[in-house]
Amino acid sequence: MAPPSQEAPVADTPSQRPIKRFSASIVSVPIFVAMLVDETTRTFAIVNAVAQLTLFLVVACLPAWRTLRMSYVDIAWPWGLTVLGVQVLVLGELSPFTAVIACFYLVVGGRMGLAALTLWRAGEFDKELPRYRFQRLRWKRTSLGSERVDLVAEVLVQGWANCTVLAVPAALAVSADKPAFSAVTAAGFVLWACAWALESTADMQKLRFGAASAKAGVKRSCDAGLWKYSRHPNYFFQWLQWTAVVVMCLPELVDHFGRTNLYSAALLAFGLVGCSVSMYWCLVSYTGAIPAEYYSVQKRPDYRDYQARTNMFFPGPARTPSRTAR
Repeated sequence: MAPPSQEAPVADTPSQRPIKRFSASIVSVPIFVAMLVDETTRTFAIVNAVAQLTLFLVVACLPAWRTLRMSYVDIAWPWGLTVLGVQVLVLGELSPFTAVIACFYLVVGGRMGLAALTLWRAGEFDKELPRYRFQRLRWKRTSLGSERVDLVAEVLVQGWANCTVLAVPAALAVSADKPAFSAVTAAGFVLWACAWALESTADMQKLRFGAASAKAGVKRSCDAGLWKYSRHPNYFFQWLQWTAVVVMCLPELVDHFGRTNLYSAALLAFGLVGCSVSMYWCLVSYTGAIPAEYYSVQKRPDYRDYQARTNMFFPGPARTPSRTAR
């Protein structure tokens, strides 16, 4: 597939309604309902919803309303993941399985949360981050009528994800009855550990490349190390971590089908798959690769050539411009 167009997003036609903008959130409503209906996940669903709403209102919604910047959601969302990890430890039966699921949320959320706090303290949130400036281009025909309302709504979309699709592994861990650490769970854990290490490696490679470029006084596109094989290896390995947690939870999902009603179990299965699918969509289209590249081609003269020879998301060998892939 050819590199994505770097033109501004095409606005929806006048007949399209703002509800289309939140279709992914609407689709995930049955997942939350399933957690409420299932008595093994009901308490978790309620406690988590209250915790996430409180966190997002205080950390992101109120600052967004006051400053007209939604970048603060980069603090709220990852710390919302750590809240999920804490709930697994508090509400679940302590076992190797629940421990690794809690560890996943605490490590993934804590890493990004601490990085976001570092950026905030350095003043990076005094201006809107590019990926959230990009969102405004998408709101032209789907606005709710007020910039402040638009901002708060977008913030709550991420909070809702922490209550639904991204909470399903935690819900399965909390509801586990005599959870066992199976070979499948172990394989998922190894995959997660490798993906986490490779994401960290990609981030460090880009930091070193950026420092060297700044020292040389040039603007260059990073193609060192893992960036030689993917334009966004950090995003790819972040997505792979969410795919790994899906694998870790598969044995418990199968067991869940035998302990609860088919409706709830099927919707939790849908939500578990949604962890991987929704993170792919987010990291490619929503706040990830495509928004980043919209600005990269404007800032770096060599970026289009980098696009022509390097896959956007899935790692692969360098190619000639005639051999394109996503």
